[in-house]
Amino acid sequence: MTDKPLSPTARVLRSAPAVGAIVLLLWLILVPLLGISARTLPPLPDVLASGAKIWTDLLHSTVYTLTETFFGFLAGGLIGILSGILFWRSKRAEQMLLPIFVALQTVPIIAFGAIVVIWFGNGMASKVVIALYLTFFPVAVNTARGLDRTDPELIRLLRSFGASEMRIFRTVSLPTALSSIMTGLKLGIQLSLVGALVGEWFGDTTGLGTLLLQSLYFEDTERVWLLILLLGVIGQILFVLLSSIEKRFIWWK
Repeated sequence: MTDKPLSPTARVLRSAPAVGAIVLLLWLILVPLLGISARTLPPLPDVLASGAKIWTDLLHSTVYTLTETFFGFLAGGLIGILSGILFWRSKRAEQMLLPIFVALQTVPIIAFGAIVVIWFGNGMASKVVIALYLTFFPVAVNTARGLDRTDPELIRLLRSFGASEMRIFRTVSLPTALSSIMTGLKLGIQLSLVGALVGEWFGDTTGLGTLLLQSLYFEDTERVWLLILLLGVIGQILFVLLSSIEKRFIWWK
């Protein structure tokens, strides 16, 4: 009996730790070997030592940024799923609202973020709103596309047996769309992290985005690379978590 071929996502997830280890090993070896200046790419031990010096601030900032990311993703994902269902059920609503959503997405996040901070202040609420703003659109589009894939013949068959619209949605349309919805959510969680970071650039006093901005201001290259490395790891962990949920609960895809 042959094993089931791995999906592209599963192959990426399986190879990611090995690829990351190779990149770090090359960084460790090649920087001193090639004499690369610390301003361009500091040695890996120096970057890690920089993190050890501020590990308490780093931990606090990570928790703060992840909290903003989580609530922005939660709200954006919920609004996106509900919007996608609305677009699927009502083409008139899609024709009226989708162009507005598309127009909003064309506004640069820096410009939109400035307005959000004016409205909601410099606290966590404004960062959550910015994360929500970036999250909901890909979730909404993928939800609507996933629901559109429902087999119309199967729907007509179930209606002929007297199944209600809610039962058809719950047992056929939603399971069909879940894989597409998860694709939108996996994209949304990364954008939510970006939104939280960008929101912190507008004057917050804590968070990874604030640390990154301060490091750039003081030209602390080691700390900049430390934060880049940390954010890359966080983004990978968030993606893996959602992929694990998808594999566990959407096994039929």
